[in-house]
Amino acid sequence: MKRIQGVNRRKCLLTLLFSAALVICVCAGVVMNLTTLEDENFDHMGIETFCMFTVNSNIFMGIAMFLTLPYTVDGLRNGYFRLPDWLVKLLFVSATALSLTFLVSLFILAPVKGFVLIFTGSRFFLHGVCPILAIIVFCFVLKDTHLSFASTFLSLIPVFIYACVYYMMVAVVGEEKGGWNDFYGFLTRIPPWISISAFLPVTFGIATVLRIFHNKACKRYREQARANYLSAFEAKDTREMIIHMAARNSKKDTTGNIVIPYQVLRMLLSSSEHEDTFEEYCILYMKECLKHEIIQE
Repeated sequence: MKRIQGVNRRKCLLTLLFSAALVICVCAGVVMNLTTLEDENFDHMGIETFCMFTVNSNIFMGIAMFLTLPYTVDGLRNGYFRLPDWLVKLLFVSATALSLTFLVSLFILAPVKGFVLIFTGSRFFLHGVCPILAIIVFCFVLKDTHLSFASTFLSLIPVFIYACVYYMMVAVVGEEKGGWNDFYGFLTRIPPWISISAFLPVTFGIATVLRIFHNKACKRYREQARANYLSAFEAKDTREMIIHMAARNSKKDTTGNIVIPYQVLRMLLSSSEHEDTFEEYCILYMKECLKHEIIQE
């Protein structure tokens, strides 16, 4: 059990470290933009900085990472760490948006404005550090939740919404009527039909790559976790391990209530070679706990 607790603790500490670092970097970059009222190289500074997808995607990711902090603290306290599925999907969507920001900065903005300009100042955080941190933490740290193919389509939502707003403010309203100038150059530097037809497929491709790396890391983690549980309880298969785990938890429990560790059971089920069901695992765990409750009485 010490090995399992050590793995959980390391995962909590890594998540806490990356989450805090990313939140701090997002805040630094956004504050630098807000306090810079004029920049000869960029039109939208100060409060106007919020019209840029770069800033909005970074804030989105910063909020998502901030929401992981209570779970990491709780994981350090109780020895078990897992993020809810909705938060992992939120991190997936925001990591995809930041990856798109990084690629646009690297391959579209930097060749036009210069690499030094695009990756210095506040843009050092928003264009470089934050996207890289987001990719690392999503693909290699938060690896206990498998993402389905359908979840990839969620990553298109922020890009689609921003693309619609950007097109309306630039092409329909226009700068002379209070809209935006084409500061990304998607409608003037390149033919509009290329921008319109390319960005959603590119975003989908980025999300697919992130999901593949994340799921591969998730599969390796689950296989290792199952091996660790079997070794800790000296069991030969998953069902035997559940019996031993229920017996151990029943002896340690002081509340008198049976709490089924359904997240652990789901993880073990996903890496099991037997054709068991989640309901069977839960029933098995509960029956074994009841046996020990009766013995203790």
